Amino acid sequence: MPVGIFRVSLLVLTAIVNHPLLFPKENGTVPEDPQDIIQKMKEREETLRLEQLRLEREIAEQEATQKALEKAAKVVEESEKEKVRWDMWTALSMVIFLLIELWRQDFQEGIWQDTGGEEDDMAVLGKAFKGVSFPDKAVLASFYEKRILGTTGDMARMREMVEGFADDLLEALRSVCNRDADMEVEDCMGVGSMYENWRVRKPFVCDLIVPFAPPEPYCFRSQTWCSGDSFPPDEQGYGTIKVCRADEAVTGCICDKTKLGEDMLCLLHSQANATRPSREMEDLLCFKNTQYLDADQVMKWFQIAVTKAWNRISHKYEFDLSFSLLDSPGALKIKFRSGKSIAFNLTPVVQYENSDVYFISHFPRSSLAGDLPSSTHWFLTFAVYERRFIQLVSKTLPANACHVSCLQILSFVHGKQCSLTGPSGLTNYHLKTVMLHLLQARPSQDWATEKLEARLQDMLKFLEKCLHEKKLYHFFIGNGKVPAELGFPIIFQRAEPLNLFRPFVLQRDVYRKTVDTFHEMLRNMTTLINEYTVHIPLVQTNGIHKESF
Repeated sequence: MPVGIFRVSLLVLTAIVNHPLLFPKENGTVPEDPQDIIQKMKEREETLRLEQLRLEREIAEQEATQKALEKAAKVVEESEKEKVRWDMWTALSMVIFLLIELWRQDFQEGIWQDTGGEEDDMAVLGKAFKGVSFPDKAVLASFYEKRILGTTGDMARMREMVEGFADDLLEALRSVCNRDADMEVEDCMGVGSMYENWRVRKPFVCDLIVPFAPPEPYCFRSQTWCSGDSFPPDEQGYGTIKVCRADEAVTGCICDKTKLGEDMLCLLHSQANATRPSREMEDLLCFKNTQYLDADQVMKWFQIAVTKAWNRISHKYEFDLSFSLLDSPGALKIKFRSGKSIAFNLTPVVQYENSDVYFISHFPRSSLAGDLPSSTHWFLTFAVYERRFIQLVSKTLPANACHVSCLQILSFVHGKQCSLTGPSGLTNYHLKTVMLHLLQARPSQDWATEKLEARLQDMLKFLEKCLHEKKLYHFFIGNGKVPAELGFPIIFQRAEPLNLFRPFVLQRDVYRKTVDTFHEMLRNMTTLINEYTVHIPLVQTNGIHKESF
């Protein structure tokens, strides 16, 4: 009985505990509404979608970052390769440039090496040369002794007389000039054939150059065609001279080189000192409204100054002094009461920096020389270095060397031929340039006295070769073999060679006339030398023979 009651009680208790209405939340799950379930599913789906989008964005950003890094690495790698490639091209370009520069220098040096007198190099002769018979050694020696050697003493006496008078004239010129406003004149120097002892034709003319400088506080600053700026071909060999104050910067300001607009002002220079009064620059012999020295103004100033100087000292001398040529600044002529006369050139020049190269105001002109590009362009003369080179080389040659004799004979014959057929494009300066080239190219022993005939033929052959090629290079410009003892400016040694026969390319009529005259001279050489070997007085021509120097 008790056991049955206990079982019934346990059953009832179990039923009560497990009834869903007694513990609806803790012990059981009440069925939810289907709409709530659907809503929760949608919310869950939206949450998952947003999470997916976020993950996709992160993945996309990571991929973009990875691509950017890969691209940057690729760019760096390509730049490294390009840099290596560029360095290779740069090195290759430098090597090519150096090879070209070495070839150019060797070619320029070869210009002087090719004048060594080899038969293959010299045998570029015209048909007129092949049938020419040259005077033998005995005839040349007799001609030189009778017609040329006797003029040496006359030249020495004339040089002494002209130099003494020129020094006195320049001293008087300094006394009549205003030391505070006029140009300062230095001592004169003798150049050209009279001072190199190879002048043979009368009338003898001494060439003297007179350096001058501006008054303080001004100075000259020169610029040549080989100083870096581009010059047209017809201006090679020329330069310009600028008159500046000594305290001005060497490089200058761009306002001095460029025309500024009316609304522009240089911040470095005030309007007061940016330009100078035109009258002041004209007093300094500059071209109108410029700072460049005017050769025509210099000529007028020098002629007036020489006239004043002569008026001051004329009472001391028993002769008259006059200008023989009005288009040359100092072509002077001394006329004695006996009727005899002496001519000499006193030419103002400007020194190039600290060298013995000079800007010359009026260079003696020949048929080849055209008009100057303008009156502000000055020709450069190397006459002082040419004289020094001849003196330097003469010390290494055998006694009584024949180099000067060759030049004298050739100059004499050429002058006589021109008096018969008219002037040609060849000048004595061209003949001297030929001698300078051969002096440098040939060994010293080749200039012995007994080799006069051979060296004269070499000069004629070399001249024929140059005429054939229309190329005769200036001896100093572009010549890297100039002896260091001369102290020649390196800027001209490194310049491109200057062709003295360049006008022949443009003036065909002059070239043809020159070649014809040269060939005619070759055919007449023996006749001319034989004719003037006997004692026949030289006929003095009227006027002044202008010698290029």
